[in-house]
Amino acid sequence: MARSSADATRKPADGPAWRRVGADGSITLDIYCQPGAKRTEVAGRYGTAIKIRLAAPAIEGRANQALVAFLAESFGVPRRNVVLIRGETGRAKTVRIAAPSERPDRDWEL
Repeated sequence: MARSSADATRKPADGPAWRRVGADGSITLDIYCQPGAKRTEVAGRYGTAIKIRLAAPAIEGRANQALVAFLAESFGVPRRNVVLIRGETGRAKTVRIAAPSERPDRDWEL
């Protein structure tokens, strides 16, 4: 079957829409959080974001702290390398992880 001209110019995808890798090796994730869950875990995709269930309640920033701790442990970095860029008070968040030593996000491509 012949390829159309549109197929020939289309670039292959670099990965899922919820993950972007910077030139410096940092990773930016679009996350949808579900606070108050039984346990903290990655729960799949939610639209163009990755869904993470958090055992912490959404009270006084506890869910954000739990998210930062979960991502820091998962990516093998100190908590200071995980920065909440957007979404401090909402469920939709953007998080940047600097200099990750591990890449569990590759296994999250559900």
